[in-house]
Amino acid sequence: MAARPSWRGQIRLALVSIPVEIYPASKSGAAISFHQIHEPSGKRIKYEKVVPGIGPVSTDDIVKGFEVTKGEYVLLEPEEIESVKLESRKTLELAQFVDADDIDALYFDKPYFVVPADDLAEEAFIVLREALRRARKVGVGQLAMRGQEYVVAIKPCGRGMLMETLRYADELNKASSYFRDIEDAEPDADLLELATTLIDKKSGKFDAGEFHNRYVDAVKGLIEQKRKKKGGGLVIQDPDTGKAPKSNVIDLMAALKKSLGDGGDTSAKPAARKPGAGKKAAPAKKAAGGKK
Repeated sequence: MAARPSWRGQIRLALVSIPVEIYPASKSGAAISFHQIHEPSGKRIKYEKVVPGIGPVSTDDIVKGFEVTKGEYVLLEPEEIESVKLESRKTLELAQFVDADDIDALYFDKPYFVVPADDLAEEAFIVLREALRRARKVGVGQLAMRGQEYVVAIKPCGRGMLMETLRYADELNKASSYFRDIEDAEPDADLLELATTLIDKKSGKFDAGEFHNRYVDAVKGLIEQKRKKKGGGLVIQDPDTGKAPKSNVIDLMAALKKSLGDGGDTSAKPAARKPGAGKKAAPAKKAAGGKK
């Protein structure tokens, strides 16, 4: 468990207050970080905070300012910002209880573990956890931390609870503006059956451990190659095969059948592909045993 919680306060349910602490449930994974380098000298580029007409300034002389009109700022000291009083800085009041499916996945942002703050809080904590589990509900409220107030959702998670910060409605783009050009049509029945068969064949329990960041692995491999090679500034690329690019026309039926593998058993009988623009339909294959 982390040495310091991200937030310490109480969850309030009506007249009951439960002291809790929350800790981040996620951490930064593998990543590649690049620096900007001045190529002629080989030195790393750094940035200074400067004021036009004055030059570099000390961080001690910098305060926060909010622009109210063009070029006009209201300056705020850290103590003034800290003095803003919000009850949610210390109290998370559960204002609603909803079905988990009622919250669109788009709203979920970052997860946190919630634990009782001490032994005295444990009994009330367990009661709330099990009540949520029995009701199959998620508690929703607001909590202030890191200079922001968040909408949060709380649900049971093993012996503890999981809190997830939610995005506000005005932080999301409307999906309709992106999806409106997609044709509203019924899919081909045979294609739909093959796709469903493929989904059924590959269905199973989610295991996050089966996935890793292949991009990071590939870039690290490239870096290692260049480090060992003489004149490491040369770009390492795959040799050009010189082959013409393939057509973008995809035989969806063939791709789905290939995904199922040679042993894939499906009762769907593929119909002959409809001819596209300038394309002829492929002749239907005969079934095994010479039967038509």
